[in-house]
Amino acid sequence: MKFVDEVTIRVEAGDGGNGSASFRREKFVPRGGPDGGDGGAGGSVWLEADEGLNTLADFRHSRRFRAQRGENGMSRQKTGAGGEDVIVRVPVGTVVSDEETGEVLGDITRHGQRLLVARGGRGGLGNLHFKSSTNRAPRQTTPGQPGEQRVLHMELKVLADVGLLGMPNAGKSTFIRAVSAARPRVADYPFTTLYPNLGVVRIGAGQSFVVADIPGLIEGAAEGAGLGIQFLKHLSRTRLILHLVDAVPSDPDRDPVSDVRALEGELAHFSPELAARERWLVLNKLDLLSQEDRAARAEDIRGRLDWKGPMFLVSALAGDGTRELCREVMRHLESMQETGDAIGKDD
Repeated sequence: MKFVDEVTIRVEAGDGGNGSASFRREKFVPRGGPDGGDGGAGGSVWLEADEGLNTLADFRHSRRFRAQRGENGMSRQKTGAGGEDVIVRVPVGTVVSDEETGEVLGDITRHGQRLLVARGGRGGLGNLHFKSSTNRAPRQTTPGQPGEQRVLHMELKVLADVGLLGMPNAGKSTFIRAVSAARPRVADYPFTTLYPNLGVVRIGAGQSFVVADIPGLIEGAAEGAGLGIQFLKHLSRTRLILHLVDAVPSDPDRDPVSDVRALEGELAHFSPELAARERWLVLNKLDLLSQEDRAARAEDIRGRLDWKGPMFLVSALAGDGTRELCREVMRHLESMQETGDAIGKDD
């Protein structure tokens, strides 16, 4: 299925039913008086998160959602039936905003969460409400109020603990295949990954985290080059970024250090907050080097980058070093969780 992460839809809540102008007419009740009931409320439109969905592709063809109108009031003080609500299922991680104003209406981040995006109109008042000592036979009613209508922009940002960042062919898809059950396409040409892939990495009983394979980025991505910012935004929800670097480029003109600097610039250009996110350096494809050359290559890259953070040496294809890296990631995420819990208790 084609991955779709942005879509525009129209939602229309139901109008409220009109109030009724009715009078009680029964045998032996010559002055029955008004008995017109109120109109029913119009149905509303809700968005509901469904963890079984991972794309907005269902909205490529269904772009208009309309709730039911409320029924008109009736005689004998009967209120019209309310219109049925419309529930629109969306993937977890969907950000919803008003297309016209740009206002963010909500961020749907957990399964079953609901967001009201168009409220149904209130029902009108029947003539019963207008009876008074001076107006015994009112014929006034009020119409139902119109339901809200909106054009919504929905944007999906994948929910993952760890995001994989790297140039095309850095080995991100091979890495996620090595550490999880995800099976993204792997080939020896750039941009084989055209949409984010999620994989669950299981370390032990009750220990797992979600990793996202973000499509490869190139210099100028923040301005739309290559796959552009279409997928840079998916890194914004991750707690840790693994920056995969092709330590043994097939192209002799490419330099791993230049690749790292280029993507650092793209992150800073796209979002200073994202650029400040914790990032670990992962040197990949070291199976192409001897044991002696691996250490020399790692020190050369670390020295030229002046890299102070964690750095790992792996071969995603052979699986060397991947489990050790995943265990360190798990420990780090658990540490972050414990710190977050402590902060919450102090507050």
